[in-house]
Order: sequence, then structure tokens, then C-alpha cells
Amino acid sequence: MKRKVLILLGSIFVLFMIVLFIFFLVKGQTSKWQVALGGIIVCALPMLLIFKKNIPFNLPSIVGFYLFIFCTTYLGTIGDFYLKYRWWDSTIHFYKGVYVACVGITLYKLMIPEQVRKDTSRWIIAIFVLSLSVLASVLWEIYEFIGDLTFTHIMQLGGNKDTMYDLLCGFSGGLLIAIYAYFRKPKV
Repeated sequence: MKRKVLILLGSIFVLFMIVLFIFFLVKGQTSKWQVALGGIIVCALPMLLIFKKNIPFNLPSIVGFYLFIFCTTYLGTIGDFYLKYRWWDSTIHFYKGVYVACVGITLYKLMIPEQVRKDTSRWIIAIFVLSLSVLASVLWEIYEFIGDLTFTHIMQLGGNKDTMYDLLCGFSGGLLIAIYAYFRKPKV
């Protein structure tokens, strides 16, 4: 089932981004075709998991990834939601914090054998999940900074203030899931 959903979502998103890429390339809108080209690559990457015998991520993680890509590349950048709605950027960063923290729980389950998990401290799980989420926020801000230096000049319109709000939103989303993981440790 996961394999079929991954192939279906990946194919739909890659085709959608290819259409957008061609459309904006023909129209001569450089910044938008560049985003669509990046979208093609990012949407195709998870499809490499179909070559694994067992796909390690659950369906909500797979769907959540494509939802994130749709909201950031298409709605956010191509649809100009980042410019039209002031709350959009913070919402996306909060969602990213939640999403990456949830992926952190999945990675924890994959990497730590079950007999070891029961003896693992609640704090270790919470700190791991939060750290992964914060790392993703920092890497995203580095991406935005480099993107503004090389391609666009709209990713960090608010400068340092925008960066700090983004980091705090990502941290908040990660903290929410870290608290959840702390109190739900036996079920995590």
C-alpha cells in the first residue's frame, strides 16, 4: 500500500512540477521555473524508496512530505502565498517543525531495537526529536539565505527578524512533538 501511494503521489507531483516548469519557462518567469525545477527534484527523491524492500516511513509521513512540498513550492512561492499572507511563512515553519519531529520518532523506532527502547530515557527521545526539528529549521534558514544570495531576493524579506521568527516557529513545532514523545514514551 505504501509503495502504491508513494508512486502515485510522487508521479502526480513530478508531472505537476514538470508542467509548471515548462509553463513558466515559456513565459520567461525565471524565478518560478527555477522553483518548479527544484520541485521536480524534491518530489522525485522519495520515489527512490520504492527500490527498498521495506519502505521505512508510514503513510502519514509520506503524505505529510508531499503536503509540505505543495505548500512551500506551489502555494508559497509560485502562488505567492509568502507575499500575500503574512502568516503563511510562520505556519509553514511550524508545520515543518512538527513534521520533522514526527519523522524523528519514526527514525527512532527504526534505528533503536525494541528491547533497547524500553530502557531508553524519556528525555533522550524528547531531546532527539527536538534536536532533529531544530536542525531542520537551521538548515532551512541556510537554504533561504543561500537562495537569496544566488537566485531570488524574496526568501528573507524580513531579514534577521524573519529568520528568528522562522526558527522559533520550527522550534515550537518540534517542542510540541517532543513533549508528546516524552509523555507517550511507552507507546512511542
